[in-house]
Amino acid sequence: QLQLVESGGGLVQPGGSLRLSCAASGFTFSSYSISWYRQAPGKERELVASIGSRGRIKDYGDALKGRTTISRDKGEKTVYLQIDNLKPEDTAVYYCKVRYYASDYWGQGTQVTVSS
Repeated sequence: QLQLVESGGGLVQPGGSLRLSCAASGFTFSSYSISWYRQAPGKERELVASIGSRGRIKDYGDALKGRTTISRDKGEKTVYLQIDNLKPEDTAVYYCKVRYYASDYWGQGTQVTVSS
């Protein structure tokens, strides 16, 4: 059964950093690109970053460009999202997603709250 499980969110002060994790199972991890999205209250879900199956190709959305780094660990079957210099407007639920045989599979999300 394909599964994505996010973790690493929490409450952080402005200017702080977090590393989010997306643990994958139930499919051949090294064969698929994986993306991170976020959704703030009252807003549409938006792309944060994507990483290719081999980790060589990385794309970043405009919202966090310059403050985030996506990476993946084949052995751990995990994709990471490092976010630096967090701002209150980064408060959102962060999700990872994989497109598997033309269907999108999402994790349950991890809440990131940036507040002093």
